[in-house]
Amino acid sequence: MDRRVVVTGMGMVTPLGVGKERFWDALCRGGTGIREIVSFPTEDFGSHLGAEIRDFQPRDFISLKNLRKMDRLSAMTTASVRMALDDAGIAVTETNRDRIGIIMGTAFGNTEQKVQSARILFTEGPGMVNPIHVPNTVMNAPAGHASIELGFRGVNTTVNHQAVSAETAIAYAAMEIRRGTADVILAGGADILSPFFYEALGRFHSLSPTDGGPEGARPFDLARNGAVMGEGCGIVCLEAEDLARERRAKCYCEISGWGLASSPLPQTEWPDDPRGFMLALGRALRMAGAKPSEIDCIQAAGNGGLRLDAVEAAAVEQHFGGGDGSPLITSLKGATGEIFASGGIRAAALALSVREGVVPPVAGLTAPLCPLPFVIGETLHRPVNKALLSGISFGGTYACLVFEAEKTTLK
Repeated sequence: MDRRVVVTGMGMVTPLGVGKERFWDALCRGGTGIREIVSFPTEDFGSHLGAEIRDFQPRDFISLKNLRKMDRLSAMTTASVRMALDDAGIAVTETNRDRIGIIMGTAFGNTEQKVQSARILFTEGPGMVNPIHVPNTVMNAPAGHASIELGFRGVNTTVNHQAVSAETAIAYAAMEIRRGTADVILAGGADILSPFFYEALGRFHSLSPTDGGPEGARPFDLARNGAVMGEGCGIVCLEAEDLARERRAKCYCEISGWGLASSPLPQTEWPDDPRGFMLALGRALRMAGAKPSEIDCIQAAGNGGLRLDAVEAAAVEQHFGGGDGSPLITSLKGATGEIFASGGIRAAALALSVREGVVPPVAGLTAPLCPLPFVIGETLHRPVNKALLSGISFGGTYACLVFEAEKTTLK
């Protein structure tokens, strides 16, 4: 139970680009992947923007034999897992494959495949549904396909915890490594855009422009009017620190604490009261042995939603205090849109901030809703020794993780 858990690799398929280098360069330059949606018509919707994956070639990462059986979500996941293993310098072999696993998070899974299969079932009959596609309708399809392609045989599961699915998956993976049931776990999250998903969110009035004004993603801005949807996958390679030290692996950071909590809310409602989030935050800090004053940066959940951004800002003000006493606050959802299982991509971004001492700006933020130290306009270069990954979901679920640079030099 005293094993330390470190991040030794990462891989991602995002609207900002495929792979760590392209993603990080675009994010730090203040780039955005949000544009007019081109993969399906939006004339009948009240919103038209989205952050789509546009430059992903699955064949660059996946064998043709296995790719033929995969849906798009599984292909993004499998490619990200391969990139994370390569980045960590881990080759799956007969001697280690039983100790390498995957824990994925997804909020909605492959909505595209589910709708397509249901349409064929009810219009053409059960006999016309392609049996190869049916397994792709289950939530664990991406994790299953990744393990088949890469050949590892350890723990394989999927967390479905709404908008904190990926953060919860990473915490779950860290627990498994800490308790010794695995040595390496690929953890993160993935979700996709689809016409059905987009229309459903529009009907729940979740998309910008919720209450008028120009459509766009503006996390923590006074002019925010709803989220812009995105899609993508982010995977971090979690490894037992003692084994990473043995093989002289590079290390991005340590995951030293995590905390989960909830509030009693209807499933589609965002919280107004910050107490549930503050409970998760406090648990994560206590587990890490960190004081609020030691947190240098927060990779926030804010997405441009009226209530989410307000409750997160209020919680940060109450827990850390305002002004110079608060950590730097950034959110990448102004650049990638709201990918509900975005925690994997955001974990990778925060790990890079810790390793490199770089905090990217919040794209779309010009007029902050309160006087907190949001990173606006330009990337900041300064040491990040301890940082917080913040997860808040509709329905009142919360997950926070502490990333730490201390004690992570593996020599």
